Amino acid sequence: MKNTPVDYEVVSRKIRESGLKSVGKATIREIKKLVDLIEAETGDKFIRMEMGVPGLPPTQIGVEAEIEALKKGVAAIYPDIYGIPQLKPEIARFVKLFLDIDVNTEGCLPTVGSMQGGFAAFMTINRMNANREGTLFLDPGFPVHKMQIKILGQDYMSFDVYNYRGDKLREKLESFLKTEKVSSILYSNPNNPSWICFTKTELQIIGELATKYNVVVIEDLAYFGMDFRKDYSIPGQPPYQPTVAKYTDNWVLLISSSKVFSYAGQRIGMMVISDKIFNTKAPDLLRYYSSPYVGYALVFGSIYALSSGTSHSAQYALTAMLKAVNDGTINLTQPVKEYGKKARIMKKMFTDNGFSIVYDKDEDDLIADGFYFTFSYPGFTGEELLNEMVYYGISAISLAITGSERLEGIRACVSLVTREQFSDLEYRLKKFHEDHPL
Repeated sequence: MKNTPVDYEVVSRKIRESGLKSVGKATIREIKKLVDLIEAETGDKFIRMEMGVPGLPPTQIGVEAEIEALKKGVAAIYPDIYGIPQLKPEIARFVKLFLDIDVNTEGCLPTVGSMQGGFAAFMTINRMNANREGTLFLDPGFPVHKMQIKILGQDYMSFDVYNYRGDKLREKLESFLKTEKVSSILYSNPNNPSWICFTKTELQIIGELATKYNVVVIEDLAYFGMDFRKDYSIPGQPPYQPTVAKYTDNWVLLISSSKVFSYAGQRIGMMVISDKIFNTKAPDLLRYYSSPYVGYALVFGSIYALSSGTSHSAQYALTAMLKAVNDGTINLTQPVKEYGKKARIMKKMFTDNGFSIVYDKDEDDLIADGFYFTFSYPGFTGEELLNEMVYYGISAISLAITGSERLEGIRACVSLVTREQFSDLEYRLKKFHEDHPL
């Protein structure tokens, strides 16, 4: 038996029992289940880096507002599917104060997490033009977005944007858009899984081409303000969270409360639609909806059919949290800066033991320390590396399932790793390095 930090026989048996052909090709949830089973039998605690979930307490102002709303009986009442009246202006104010973008409250919608916002956006936006096929993903990206497209029976295109940073992005992006088959473009910024952040030049290119080819940009801001190289936390003062909305009117923003407010469990997020897109008349929508207007079809068609709205009490929580950061009562990003601090320490542990950071720069600047980072080890593909690291009590996901072309890489999330586990992580990385000398 191999002398690994977690019992080699147990890990091998649990992998066989799971039916997984390869841990390195498994989905996030499949890896989570496998590691849960190994931990339960061995008693060994893994360094859990596969799940992108908050590792901090929820914003207390939201908790208190939701409890108060429940005490008042809102659980017995269906909420309006377009959002409670007091929430919509706070969303619009948040967008103005932290992105410097003006939007009508009509286009500010609560969703069941930004995941539902993405699903509803694909469902509606990609049906505006019958001659177009679907979404262009600027990868790497969140694998479930492509799953949503597949479930909807839509098509998609994709490419790894890391090979086309800066001005090189224009030609590559236009090569897809000039086919006139793309309805929408989706990316996350900061990026899941690579933590790259688009520069002003890149966002301007995306915006200009979206306008030129009449494509809607769906900008996933799940990690709002969490590029800690700059302070985006002061309401109404620059610097503002970078956004494509500065460079085009063809946009939909997905904003999550899961990370920046650590409010993941209540599944409450925001979808913000530009005034232009909300009021766009697209007759091809009548194939699926009762109205040709995008906003009406999205709210009274897609969101209504998906969930009849969003948790009533959670909307009160989101209202309170947004009002607090809008008013400056609490700082937007101060609590989550812990993720960046942990990432800096953890990345050094990896690089000190022969590992390399895969996505390491934003054009000429070193990548930020934040919620995710990516790593590789010489001589291994990402799939092979993950298959091996599970025996060392370290779990993550392969970049192969994210649309990345850097198949040597693995994505690590820092959120669930406690500082108390740093010594275990360091020991396991040293052991791996000893067992796999360079």
